[in-house]
Amino acid sequence: DLAREDNINVVEGRMTRFEVFTADECFLTGTAAEIIPVVKVDRRTIGDGRPGPVTGRLLAKFRELVTREGA
Repeated sequence: DLAREDNINVVEGRMTRFEVFTADECFLTGTAAEIIPVVKVDRRTIGDGRPGPVTGRLLAKFRELVTREGA
């Protein structure tokens, strides 16, 4: 929902290893996990090996939302 609100194209579904290996950036998300950047899969570097700008934006928006709703 946060990505869609930020006009980020969202596609939910299964991904092939090739799609993951060739992604610009990658992250995992879940209720307890929040947003976790993924920089390596099977010893292969994803993107430039650092959390990407989209991941950073979404993590900031998520933390802002949690802080606002927890107050």
